This record gives sequence, C-alpha cells and structure tokens, in this order.
Amino acid sequence: MPRPSHRGTRRTPRRPVRFALLALLLAAVGPATALGSVAPLAVQAPPDRPAGPVDPSTEAGTGTGTRTTTDSDTDTGTGTVWTNPGTPTPTGRSTAVPTAVPTAASLRLAGRRIVYSYPGETPPPELLETIRAGRAAGVILFKENAPSPEQLRSAVELLKTAARESPSGAPLLLMTDQEGGKVRRLPGAPVHSARQTGAAADPAGDAARSGTGAAGTLADAGLNVNLAPVLDVFDAPDNFIDHFERSYSGKPEVVAELGTAFLAAQQQSGVAATAKHFPGLGAAARDENTDERPVVLPVPLAELRARGEEPYRAAIAGGVRLVMASWAVYPALDADRPAGLSSAVVQGELRRRLGFRGVTVTDALEAGALAGFGDTGDRAVAAAGAGMDLLLCSARDIQQGDAAAEALATALDGGRLDAGEFSSAVGRVDTLRTSLGRP
Repeated sequence: MPRPSHRGTRRTPRRPVRFALLALLLAAVGPATALGSVAPLAVQAPPDRPAGPVDPSTEAGTGTGTRTTTDSDTDTGTGTVWTNPGTPTPTGRSTAVPTAVPTAASLRLAGRRIVYSYPGETPPPELLETIRAGRAAGVILFKENAPSPEQLRSAVELLKTAARESPSGAPLLLMTDQEGGKVRRLPGAPVHSARQTGAAADPAGDAARSGTGAAGTLADAGLNVNLAPVLDVFDAPDNFIDHFERSYSGKPEVVAELGTAFLAAQQQSGVAATAKHFPGLGAAARDENTDERPVVLPVPLAELRARGEEPYRAAIAGGVRLVMASWAVYPALDADRPAGLSSAVVQGELRRRLGFRGVTVTDALEAGALAGFGDTGDRAVAAAGAGMDLLLCSARDIQQGDAAAEALATALDGGRLDAGEFSSAVGRVDTLRTSLGRP
C-alpha cells in the first residue's frame, strides 16, 4: 500500500492523477527503467484493420506488424493474428518489429514465380503437394531425372496431374537445357552445336532445323520450355562460351540471325524459347564460369551494346518468350551487382532500352557467382527486386524452392517488394503458362 501522506487534505484529490500519470510513463518507458524489467503489454491489431481476407496488393508495406495464419494454405483470413514483439535497441528499450511469417496468400503468389527442381527419377510427394496447392510456376529437369524416355514421361505425367489438381489448373512450365551439341539434357535433336551451325553450309537453315528438332525432343517428353538459344557473341576463340561450342559466331549480326531462326522455328512448334545470357557472356575468359565463381566483365558500354546486346534486339523482334540474365557483373552498367540482381540491367537495358515485354528468368540461384549475396532467400528477393519474374531453383533440392518462395512472400508482406510490380511479374508468368496449353 502507498505510504500515508503528511500533506494537507486540500491537495489529496490530485494524488490519484499523479499516480496515473506515473503509471503511464512507466508503461511507455518499458524495461529501461530503474524499476527493472516490465512485462510487455499485449499489442492488438489496429482498429481500422479489416477482418477477413487479406489482399497482398493493399497490405504490403503497411508496417503495422506481421500476419500469422493458422491455415497454411487458404486465403480466407480466418485464424489470422497480428504480432508485434519487442526487440532490444542500443538504448535497451523495446521497439516493435514484425515477425517474418508470410501469409498464405503471399506464399501462393510467390510460388507462382518459382521454378523447382528435384533429385532422382521421381518427383517427391512434397513437390507434388506444392504444385497441387498452386505454389509452383514450373520445374526444371536434368539428366538425372530422365534415365530413360519412359521414366521421364512417367515423371512428367505426375507433375502435370498435380498441376491439373491445383486451384487454377494452369500448366506448369516444364523446362530443360536443350541447346544442341554438348549441352543436351535429353537424347535427340538438336545434334549440332551452335558453333557447328554457324559453320554449316546453310547456317540459317541449320539453325531453323535445330530449333524444330529441339521442340520435337521436348514436346515428345511433355516439356514446353527450352532454356535456349544462347545468344552470346564470343570475342576470342576457345574462351568460356566458345570452348563448349555454345556460340554461333564472333559476329553479332550472325548470332542475331541464327539465334532468331532457332527460336522462331522452336516456338512455331509450341515450345517457348529462352534467349540467354543477357547482356552477354561472350567476353568471359576460359575459366570465368559464373556457375563456379564471381565473374566481372569490364566491357565498355558502347561495345557491350553493339556486340553483347545486339542479338537480343533481333530475338525480341522475333517474339522470344523468355530472356535469362547473366550472373556476371558488367561495370559499364552496374559495378556492384550481377546482371540478374541489377535493376539497371534488367529494367533499364532489357525492358526500357530494348523493349522486352516477356518473362525474365534467372540463371541458377545456387551459382557460385552469387556467393557474396546471401542465402537463397536473400538472392531471391534481390533478383525479384531487380525485375526478374521467374527464379530458377535448380539445386535438385525442394527446400531451395521453398526458401525462395518464403523469402519473396515475407518481403512482399513487409513492403520490401512492391506489390504492383510483384503482381505484374506473376501476371507475365501466368500468361506464359496459359499460352502453352493445358497440362
């Protein structure tokens, strides 16, 4: 009990007011008082926050806490709570920060930007469930997933069945690298490498036949996206891109003509083409492999645009559906970030300068070139922020795709990724998926 007062009775009525003010002050100051720790007050949702479904396009970036949902795969809004726990600051006081728990709605949106991969011959149950829930845009397949044509067709049918059972029923983007020559994930056409095509008696005809052959090989296996053709213009014989015979020529006009012939023939046969690796790996030395380590290509801007980017002008005019960005750093455009993490490259050069309106796709998120850019989630958010629509999680690990999706969803909920741009990216991916037919 309070100690009795020795003051006059006329001043007694003011004492409750003073004690009330003191109580309010102590509650506001929190643990950093001489009285020791004070239990944090329960924080409620703002009174103007509506109950029911949460629209990520309006909720991103509100800064009022974090949504935690008890139903991990519904967008009904039931069971949703807001938390605002305290974290210590340098002064020892508590400041409200959001807990990173993405909402189901944002997770579903994020998943529609993720390309998964898996180990072995058969898609694992957890991947099939993710697809059924509508939280995957596609799957990339490798040789280890296709020990035989029969096994591959069986695996692809499992993936397609799961997609048919998803809320939208939209087709998955089922893809692989079928460039030709040494880079073929599946047996069959195209047999000729890009270098062999460039040296053929009828290069344009050979490129078109290769594109048709690639489409036939993929379509027979049930796939609908080829991560080809390569549009890199090599600048020195036997450098990185030429050594593996992946470049048509050292002349940008030749690469433009043959790459466009390949992609046009392939897309006429119903398989989407991917031009790569923007804005060009033709200057990479023999040991400069972005899969293994960071690569910096100090090509002058005028040369980069005249050689590296020129084939993309033709490809875009030819209607290429996807463009893959390089993981190399181009100081003439952005001295600090690889192309696929750079808005200056993706938004400035590819979209605004060259006018590309299709789907952008990253190279492998696990690439060694990104060693200095955090974990899978960090890389995914950086790539999405730069303008990449599809994120390629090709480590043959389902958790890699899940981590990328969760990071995107959390960044969307927290306002780190713009809700309008996020929706536009999902829209481009969805348009591509539906244009490739039912699963």
